[in-house]
Amino acid sequence: MKALVLGSGGREQAIAWKIAKSPLVSEVIIAPGNAGTFLKTRNADLDINDADAVADFLTKEAVELLVVGPEQPLVGGLVDQLLARPELSDLHIVGPTREAAQMEGSKDFAKAFMQRHGIPTAKYRSFTSDEREAALDYLRNEERAPYVLKADGLAAGKGVLICQTLEEAEEGLDSMLGGKFGHSADTILIETCLTGIECSVFVLTDGKSYRILPTAKDYKRIGEGDTGLNTGGMGAVSPVPFIDDEFMTKVKERIIEPTIRGLAEDEIDYRGFLYFGLMNQDGDPYVIEYNCRMGDPETQAVMPRIAGDLVPSLLALRDQSLADTENPGEIEETALTVVAAMKGYPESYAKGAQVIIYGEDSDDSIVFHSGTTGGGQDIRSCGGRVFAVTALDRGIMRARKRAYERMMMTCFDDMYYRHDIGKDLVEYE
Repeated sequence: MKALVLGSGGREQAIAWKIAKSPLVSEVIIAPGNAGTFLKTRNADLDINDADAVADFLTKEAVELLVVGPEQPLVGGLVDQLLARPELSDLHIVGPTREAAQMEGSKDFAKAFMQRHGIPTAKYRSFTSDEREAALDYLRNEERAPYVLKADGLAAGKGVLICQTLEEAEEGLDSMLGGKFGHSADTILIETCLTGIECSVFVLTDGKSYRILPTAKDYKRIGEGDTGLNTGGMGAVSPVPFIDDEFMTKVKERIIEPTIRGLAEDEIDYRGFLYFGLMNQDGDPYVIEYNCRMGDPETQAVMPRIAGDLVPSLLALRDQSLADTENPGEIEETALTVVAAMKGYPESYAKGAQVIIYGEDSDDSIVFHSGTTGGGQDIRSCGGRVFAVTALDRGIMRARKRAYERMMMTCFDDMYYRHDIGKDLVEYE
């Protein structure tokens, strides 16, 4: 069969890389894709937010499996529009409907869902732009810093301010209500700050049952030691060594299963990947956020750790037979991903730098492109995060060594990457 993965980032390339390994798949098209290539994959120039264009392309190419990678088309209702096309009635779609995608598209929606279904999360209140004084009063009555301010809508992973003082929080509130994140901050949330260590849990669900994928931890801050501005993610590690059986049992019983039940009770049709951003606070899990798709760059660490064929599980979503498909499992090796970004990211940065990558990809050393264009000997940067190196080995120390050795074989002008990915997890092994 032929598969189509929508998106242009490292997440989409990692998903395509995994799908292309399936004997069930003859070709994987990535639209619009980037300069990275793998066996059985090719790019297509396609506006992934144009439902008519996507539907026409699916029909023309006789695509049987569609995976929607990024959040924008999901929140925009692409899946709903494709499901309404009679000629696509046999298409297998991996991605939730518009209503279901509000789990990520609106933090207010997600927090209300969690409260309704008793899912542990931080205390919060939401405020609109005409409720500035009420929001300021709420901040001033909070017992302690830091203060967490979140834009309600999509903000490319950057719509969160963590303020260490009340004065900083008040300035942050005014900047958000003043347009810092555009219409994404028409409503803002003020949350009690959870403390602990973050981790990511991913499931694939058909709306009735679910399958847990390899766990991961990502690194959002731009600077060493988790300092500086939030980014889309500067690295990831899978599995997470501090997630033991006891903690995972709590995650399943308190978070995953109530979420799947809650979606069904609310008659929300969810079929696709569901991401749980969690805080491990003194051994108890709390939901920081939901995402309606896989994370980036966590996907670049998760996909190489899936042992078997993922495609049968993806195909099972359409008729809700996931529980009857074989679990592909996961390998024992650790995967460590390091992102190479342009200097200046996540703020302003240059584009058009020539990207040079030496060495051949293997099962334990892979370069996943993200913000690249061109091909062959003329690959150029076109995004803040340019590519990610993923390495696999026995344990974090070995995987770190392999990843950074491969990173030394790449270069472009104004290249920046963190040197401490996974370093904080060594003590847990």
